This record gives sequence, C-alpha cells and structure tokens, in this order.
Amino acid sequence: MRILNREDAHVASAVRRELPKIARAVDAIVDAFRKGGRLFYLGAGTSGRLAVLDAAECPPTFGTPPSMVQAIIAGGKRAMLHAVEGAEDSAANGARDLAKARLTRRDVVVGIAASGTTPYVLGGLKFARKRGAATIGLTSNPDSPLARQAQIAIAPRTGPEAIAGSTRMKAGTAQKMVLNMLSTASMVRLGRVYENRMIYLIATNEKLRRRSAWILEETAGVNASTAAHALRQTGHDLPLALVMLKTGSGAAEARQLLRESGGNVRQALEAARPRGANSRRRRKK
Repeated sequence: MRILNREDAHVASAVRRELPKIARAVDAIVDAFRKGGRLFYLGAGTSGRLAVLDAAECPPTFGTPPSMVQAIIAGGKRAMLHAVEGAEDSAANGARDLAKARLTRRDVVVGIAASGTTPYVLGGLKFARKRGAATIGLTSNPDSPLARQAQIAIAPRTGPEAIAGSTRMKAGTAQKMVLNMLSTASMVRLGRVYENRMIYLIATNEKLRRRSAWILEETAGVNASTAAHALRQTGHDLPLALVMLKTGSGAAEARQLLRESGGNVRQALEAARPRGANSRRRRKK
C-alpha cells in the first residue's frame, strides 16, 4: 500500500505542471460550446471508460443535454464492461465513429491515450482536424504522435507504473483528474455553477431533492420553508428559483433573465440589478 500510494503521489504534481495547457483546452471547449458546438471524448480501453464516466456525469451535475458532452469508446458499449480485443487498432474506426456522430467544425475533440500511439484515437483526431474541429490530446507521453497531432497537447509525465505497463494506474489517475478539470472548469465558465454549488443539478431522487433545497437555502440566504415553496412554485427548477429569490422577480421575468444570459445564473443576476434599481427609484417617486 505504501508503494502504490507513493507512486500515486506523483500524479498531482505531474498534472499541476500541465495547468497552462489545461486552461487553453478549457478556453477551446468553452468557445465551442458558445458557438453551439459539442465536446467529444475519444478513447480506447481504460481511457475510453474514464471518458464515458466524465461525460455521463455532466447531465446530472450541470443540467446539460446528453448531446453536449459525449464519449466515444473503441468497441462501443460492449467495451465499457468487457475488453474488446483489437478495437483500438483501427484508425479508420476512430474516424468512422466521429463521422457517425456528425462532427462539425464547431465541435472540439479530446483524444485520450496514455501511450499516445493508439490508432483508433489518432485516426479520430486526424478526421477531426480535416473537419476543422478543435483538437486536444491527453496522454502521458509528450513525445508521442498524439501530442504532436493535437492542437493542444496535455501530457502529464506520470512516469513508470508500479506494475509495468499498467496504464490504468498513474496514467489513468492523471486522465481522470484532467477530465474532471476540463468539464468542471468549462461548466463554471458557462455559469452552470453558482459560487461552488451545483445550481443545475437534476433532482431525480429524494436525496437530490433535499440537496436542491439545501443549495437554494445557502445561495439565496432563505429558510427551509421559503426554499421549499420556491422550488414547488418553479417545478423544482433550481436556477429559476434562485433568480426569483435573489431578485424578487416573478417566474416570467426570472425565466427571461436566464434566457437572455444563456442560462448563466451569475450574469442573469447581474443583469437584474439595474432593473431592480430602476424599480426602487420608481417606487420612491
């Protein structure tokens, strides 16, 4: 356990050295989203499974449509639970799978491969560049074809694995950390988070309904009864309830503020301030 833990301790510092490149990648992803584009993760084996995990968690955490962040894994759904031998060896399949997803120049593709040599990922990235999409490479090998081919290369040097060649270990941990940062920071930039709260979480069960109420109490500074009433009033639309409580506006006005801000809660609240000031001046007159 000490040996494995000592090796894992190197991962965070390796990722830290890549922060400037991760920030550039976030800029590219946010730019794509603002133009109506999508984020595609492309990987095989462990890399593909980690990609699927990150993409699957975006809708419940940030309230995004499933099409906004998508993961494509070599071998398809079967590869999530079983090793699909040879699936990663076809560059043509990487290109084919992105073509089936109707990739456009507005989209961004993150190719993920610890070695940086996986044909499936390289084929997909080559296709993405032909389509004019932004390309990002996530690898543990900065001298690899993937790092050279991507417009932005994120390459944490995690070093030899405790079990030689088992890139599900340190390399996989680094990939998980970077994917968390890419999706989370992009959603923060889009206003899908307010302060450090999951303001767009989808309350699909009792636990999440309680969490929604708690978040609304904390962010709006109201008691439990007021928060519960606002959530019932809005059909458990947490962003809408927050804007209503913070601005004192009705549902229609709050919904318009959110629509005009593209769903960015902070911008919606900032836009409401001048309106609130004008209303107060009118009342004084």
